[in-house]
Amino acid sequence: MIGRSGHRVTEKSKSFDPLRGKVAVVTGASRGIGLAIAQGLADAGCQVALAARFRDARQIRKIQKQLGAFAQSCDVRDERSVSAFFAAVSERFGRMDVLVNNAGVGGPNRKVARLSPADWREVIETNLTGMFLVTRAALPLMKRGASIVNNLSVSAKGAFPGMSAYNASKQGAAGFTNTLREELRQKGIRVIGLYPGATDTAIWEQFWPAAPRRRMMSPETIARVVVFALSLPPEATVEELVIAPTGGAL
Repeated sequence: MIGRSGHRVTEKSKSFDPLRGKVAVVTGASRGIGLAIAQGLADAGCQVALAARFRDARQIRKIQKQLGAFAQSCDVRDERSVSAFFAAVSERFGRMDVLVNNAGVGGPNRKVARLSPADWREVIETNLTGMFLVTRAALPLMKRGASIVNNLSVSAKGAFPGMSAYNASKQGAAGFTNTLREELRQKGIRVIGLYPGATDTAIWEQFWPAAPRRRMMSPETIARVVVFALSLPPEATVEELVIAPTGGAL
């Protein structure tokens, strides 16, 4: 068969387009790493469904136009909201091939003695319970060959003072990710833990407003690595993606 460019398209050449036509869901996709991953997957040929706490219908229409994607407001902390989102995904696509659990919040930078229970709950419910609720709702739509990427952060591997809720949520999410991987291994569903270091996103306004953004990685860099990992042949996987700025820790 001859392609539009005049080059002969063979079965071998088609194999270099491994994500084309796959259905990918990305949570927390309105900005930052989530939006960059969604854009990267769309550019790779995926049909993309976006979940986020969008500000209003205008923001949803804008991101739908930008990515050519399906988008629906979803609060990952709310089981009914999550169920409604995946019911819409099921009705529209009938299946899922990729899930990217990216939704997350940072919370205030306060030591344990000054951290309110409300702030603790918001972080834990979003970053940990939300990942559980989304994954649980997505699994019935996923079959052998599907992949799950959980954005865990380097906080899942260390501890940073003033960030107890965030550290606990991410380390708990790492335990969830490792358990999920073992449960799904025999079903042929890949589970990848994503551990990005300092990345230039809005979350730093909560942690460290004066952080040196120029030393950080871009969200697009993280997205390129994720798309690469998801493009591996189905018989191979990368179980952990640890990505750090070339210049080291901030």
